[in-house]
Amino acid sequence: MNMRDRIGSALKDAMRAKEADRLSTLRLINAAIKDKDIALRGEGGGEQGVADSDILAILGRMVKQRQESARAYEEGGRLELAEKELSEIKVIEEFLPRQLTADEVAAAIDAAVAETGAGSIRDMGKVMAALKARYTGQMDFAAAGAAVKDRLG
Repeated sequence: MNMRDRIGSALKDAMRAKEADRLSTLRLINAAIKDKDIALRGEGGGEQGVADSDILAILGRMVKQRQESARAYEEGGRLELAEKELSEIKVIEEFLPRQLTADEVAAAIDAAVAETGAGSIRDMGKVMAALKARYTGQMDFAAAGAAVKDRLG
């Protein structure tokens, strides 16, 4: 079952179970995917819509946005809003693959460096492209980028 079908199925289940908060989050996910579909069509992209890898990227961005919002709400003393953001993150993460541990990220970086034959910081783009192709949705690429930079620099 592809990502779009999994999300649609979860949306129907949430409707049947009358889970309002979960339903709201799933609708936000659907809206983000449809926005990307429309953007692709506008660029002359295919009629089939976004691929699962693009959906994983969308979900990853949604999690990151909610983490930032939750942090801002906590700093501002708005704990009820921070809780709402954190509960949305839990729903979104159901559709993301398991996140790699720090050791797994280090091993993935070593493998990508070896695979691309990277020898200097100039090869960082190749290494990051290899990581993104293989581990979309499974690691924080901002942190991975810093680790790759340390490894090559």
